[in-house]
Amino acid sequence: MEPIRVLMITSEWPTTEHPWWAPFVARQAEFLRRAGIDVHVLPFRGAKNPFNYFKAWIQMKKTLRRDAYDLVHAQFGQSGLVGWSTHLPLVVTFRGGDILGVKGDNDGRITLAGRLLRQLCRLLAMRADAVIIVSEHMRKNIPRSVKLNVLPSGLDFDSVVCLPKLEARERLGLPPDERLILFAGDPSLERKRHRLADEAVKILNKTLTARLIIGWNVPHSTIILLMNACDVLLFTSSEEGSPNVVKEALACNMPIVSVAIADVPFRLRDVVGCEICADERPETIAASVERVLRSGQRTNGREAVQNLDENLITAKVIDIYRSVLGMEPIGSAVSDKQPLHF
Repeated sequence: MEPIRVLMITSEWPTTEHPWWAPFVARQAEFLRRAGIDVHVLPFRGAKNPFNYFKAWIQMKKTLRRDAYDLVHAQFGQSGLVGWSTHLPLVVTFRGGDILGVKGDNDGRITLAGRLLRQLCRLLAMRADAVIIVSEHMRKNIPRSVKLNVLPSGLDFDSVVCLPKLEARERLGLPPDERLILFAGDPSLERKRHRLADEAVKILNKTLTARLIIGWNVPHSTIILLMNACDVLLFTSSEEGSPNVVKEALACNMPIVSVAIADVPFRLRDVVGCEICADERPETIAASVERVLRSGQRTNGREAVQNLDENLITAKVIDIYRSVLGMEPIGSAVSDKQPLHF
């Protein structure tokens, strides 16, 4: 049989200037190729500029005239706007701010552009032949008439490895006996709430000395080393789809303290040694971090995320492709009842 040919359109993709952008999208494309899917990636940067979307649409049209494809897979809702008018079956993956609404950096409220994008994404969901969301909590923002596939980004367990803490610290040049708290995200993004994490650590230091480490704008392999080297991941975001950093930290058996956001409470519910904060006050967060640090234990997180193996996720994406093309599924297709298993 001829391989399924997919044109993947994405507004987030690694570049020379930003080689670590959206690694989960690049990973999915790579695993699809390994599984025999012919994937051609059309990346673009919207940057809130309609002209950039128009240029991407022109590029898509040229690509479709030049080569034959079976379907279009749009990563992020804004990418789906580019593929809206295609004559091919359209699969759209919503990943967070697209369908939830982009929040402003100053007041944390959904911006006018964010509300417009959210509404366009709702219309796009009704037009698409298949819709994927990465977390169950995103369902409420999509019309009920749309059948959804809840499918989080997967994990490559070959690259997300578990190492002894002292070995990881030695590789990074970190002190062996210091308490280290990891904040893995862009501290300049308001929705990541680095200031909240920093304030909580300052309160913590009144009773227990620890240092906040920023993991950002470094190779993915360095982030994994940091997860093995640090004592706890502190996660304070105000908005997320299905945060990959939490899943990767679990795969490193790393303790996690998080606010109750997105699917994180679901991810941590059966993992001993992690805490979901009762509220978002820095004092509450500091108390949770202190309890985890004093326990000094790693977790069983890697066992809890085995069902997120990228090979399993890839098989389910392929079944979605086959479904929209009227082909029999190879594995068990993702149903709207399946998110409880993820």
